[in-house]
Amino acid sequence: MSGEKILIVDDETEIVELITLYLEKEGYEVLSSSNGAEAVEMVQEHRPDLVILDILLPELDGIEVCRQIRKHYTTPILFLSCKSEDMDIILGFSIGGDDYMTKPFSPGQLVARVKAHLRRSHLLEQHKEEAQFLSFPGLEMDLLSRTVRVNGQLAPLSSKEFDLLLHLARTPGKVLSLEQLYKMTWGVDSNGDTRTLLVHISNLRKKIEPNPADPQYILTVRGIGYKFNH
Repeated sequence: MSGEKILIVDDETEIVELITLYLEKEGYEVLSSSNGAEAVEMVQEHRPDLVILDILLPELDGIEVCRQIRKHYTTPILFLSCKSEDMDIILGFSIGGDDYMTKPFSPGQLVARVKAHLRRSHLLEQHKEEAQFLSFPGLEMDLLSRTVRVNGQLAPLSSKEFDLLLHLARTPGKVLSLEQLYKMTWGVDSNGDTRTLLVHISNLRKKIEPNPADPQYILTVRGIGYKFNH
């Protein structure tokens, strides 16, 4: 669906112009900001459908921008950064980022990911009226509010962490490959890069497992992927 509003937050003019060109060609409305403080205000004022967010920004860096957005909104956030270290990627996901691409990047691949995230957002909106629950020993999922409780306590899952858990929990005992899980959650092929998925699984286990080193819910099936133990 075209017409959605995309906010690009990056202080590199050439990058903003390139992304804008590709997104407008697909029919998206594009807004842009070159500093973090302004970006937070623009999210509040314009309510974009998706945010493309650089990490290295003046005034507020992308990590803090993401934190502030996540206090009030579930808008998909795609980090776009020259920082490619695993710790930077892990931090981006842990504070609520949905995706992470490193510079230099393929504009076509970026557009494909934007489309995939927006598709998933629309699907979630369509199912909001379906009050559903999944319940397992010590773990409950409310599909309407997209919340998870572990032994009665709310687990602060990100949107993608919830999606991953939901895909696994809906098919307990079934082994899902890394590629299957990636495509189900992000809507595009992983192209062999499963780092994003592995980081999310690690973060998810830390939030729902009594002992993440010896998980009882999300089990690793070596050489294949994961399955949900019910």
